[in-house]
Amino acid sequence: MNIRQRILIYFSALSISVIGFAFLLIFAVFSNYRREEYQQRIKDHTISTITDLSEAKQLNHNVLQSMNLLTINKLYQERTLLFNAQKQVIYSSLNDTKIAFSTDMLHNLSPEKPVLESREGDTDVVGVYFVFNKEVFYGITKAYDVFGFSKLAFLKYTLLVLFGLISALILISSFVLANQITKPIISMAAALKIINVETANHLLPIPEAKDEIFLLTSRFNELMKRLQDSFSFQKHAVHHISHELKTPISILVSNLERLEKEPDLALIKKGITEQKEDTKLLGDMINALLEIAKVETHSNLTFQEVRLDELVFDWVSELKKIYPKFKFDVQFDEKIESIHGLSVQGNLRLLKMAIQNLLLNCVNYASDHRAQIYFKNQRGKLLIQISNKGKNIATEEIPFLFQHFFRGDNSQGKRGFGLGLVLVNKIIQLHGGEVQYESPSTALNKFTLFFPLGNK
Repeated sequence: MNIRQRILIYFSALSISVIGFAFLLIFAVFSNYRREEYQQRIKDHTISTITDLSEAKQLNHNVLQSMNLLTINKLYQERTLLFNAQKQVIYSSLNDTKIAFSTDMLHNLSPEKPVLESREGDTDVVGVYFVFNKEVFYGITKAYDVFGFSKLAFLKYTLLVLFGLISALILISSFVLANQITKPIISMAAALKIINVETANHLLPIPEAKDEIFLLTSRFNELMKRLQDSFSFQKHAVHHISHELKTPISILVSNLERLEKEPDLALIKKGITEQKEDTKLLGDMINALLEIAKVETHSNLTFQEVRLDELVFDWVSELKKIYPKFKFDVQFDEKIESIHGLSVQGNLRLLKMAIQNLLLNCVNYASDHRAQIYFKNQRGKLLIQISNKGKNIATEEIPFLFQHFFRGDNSQGKRGFGLGLVLVNKIIQLHGGEVQYESPSTALNKFTLFFPLGNK
């Protein structure tokens, strides 16, 4: 049973049950009211008959008969018996017909129980104990409430017709309501059928009403975006590792083949040492490729306020432990007036990787074992200029500087696979900034990082 059928059945059953119970309650209350009201009429009629009979003792026979006729016509199918104090019949509304009565009711009538009421089929029976002119009388009257039962029957048929009409209306309304409620869910289920690696970027239209369906659709679209990010990460990771690693692996295999043919043992030993270092670099390169894939897909990234000056100082301290002879000169522009000019919204882990790569480049390529780092605010941006002396990158090589596995002439004799600057460029772009390279003078290389202040 689907949700639409459940809504239709549950809502209809509950509503129809409530309406049916309400109508039954109305009918029961009216039936009880009819019985009490008619039995009160019988009681009043019986007392009136006793009073008339007591007074009729002073009148002639014709008047008494006239009163009897009037009494008979007061109630439909009325049959009245009156008894004296000794419980002997002194009056019968039907002189020529014997009226059956309940002896138990007659014996139970007393000053403590002056009125008793009961039913005989559809006939109402009322027994009365009454004292008039210091005389005790007992009366038992039976009558059929023809008008009351007629009204009760009319009410019954009216309620049945209304119950049928209202039930039909509830069923129709429930069907329409169930369709309206489940329509977005059905659309979502249909969309789920076509979701795969190629269609994970298909999003559901968000309804205008800010209700549970709006929330469900929004969360579904967020899930699809995360799924697309996961697919993208998988695609990029597989692409980098399976395709782009062919070149460095081919180099390693070529070197091993060359060592295999090398007769000089010393050169073989040296080559093996170099291969070990290259293999370690290959492992680092695989990690770098994975990080690049994560950056490209924005996988599991959280942003916070990051002090870039503190980040630079932390890495400077770490590198000085490894390269104690290398010196970093950190300077700040005098226009930077507060820490807000040094803070950006970013991912701490990725920014650490970018700064680390640039500072390691300085260590590897600086000819005088020195590097300069300069912080500056310019037009709503934070600039970090990292420069060092060394062989310039050729002008024709600059356009390829941030491409995978590119290595310029200045990197000859330096170990590496040409992925560091690719990773740096991806990270800075993710933070809304950019990286620029320039050679202000001969034998001087300068990288400038641009970060928008307040970037979110």
